[in-house]
Amino acid sequence: MATPEATDSSPDALTAKAQALLALHQPGNPVVLPTVWDAWSAQIATNAEFSGLTVGSHPVADSIGKSDNEGMTFDDLLTRVRQITASTDLPVSVDVESGYGESASRLIDGLLSVGAVGLNIEDTVHSEGRRLRSASEHAALIGELRAASDAAGVPVVINARTDLFIRADGDESDRVERAVARLRLCADAGASCLYPVGRHTDDVYRTLTAELPLPVNAIGNPAADSGRAHYAELGVGRISFGPFWQANLAERAAELLTAWH
Repeated sequence: MATPEATDSSPDALTAKAQALLALHQPGNPVVLPTVWDAWSAQIATNAEFSGLTVGSHPVADSIGKSDNEGMTFDDLLTRVRQITASTDLPVSVDVESGYGESASRLIDGLLSVGAVGLNIEDTVHSEGRRLRSASEHAALIGELRAASDAAGVPVVINARTDLFIRADGDESDRVERAVARLRLCADAGASCLYPVGRHTDDVYRTLTAELPLPVNAIGNPAADSGRAHYAELGVGRISFGPFWQANLAERAAELLTAWH
């Protein structure tokens, strides 16, 4: 593993990485952004010749002995992201959960300071009893993040996430329509891509990719799914792994260690 070096956080360097990351998002030709949690996993993905990386809150929290759903702080996350960006030249996007109670400017400035050029932000507010932001409230936050990005002079790739599916809020019969309406507001507010998080049927993905105006992020399981081509056929523009790749490795590690009992 290479020795980590200082991350180039100059506006020009970050802008180039942000532009490169956004250009990878192509509906029907999805970019795969492996979800990493430390410098080791980042270098494995880099050496496997991927074009960019995501940092997942769940895997990072597990790796530092804290819980997902904001059991760690934004500063905890930034410490780990700095180590990741120092280990790779690839553009990096970071899952900031629901924002850790930080302002939009603090989130953008903090991420840029450690060399990240993208973020996911969800609409479940963990610090407030896991309430779901209203559609307009979440869109307003996306707008604040875009304004902060513009003020910083770097076109941060903002991945607006909704948890409607994994929360199973409301009636199932119109959940797709409600998710589409919610994410369209985020698109209008300045999002770069849209993340209806969950494991969906092919028909649901086809509806989402047809009705949403920006690239759609799917969550893949590298040990269980058939591969990138299937998501391409569904019109997806971005694939990340959430906690699945780390969980796959944990299962394999347990098998190896069990043999030595």
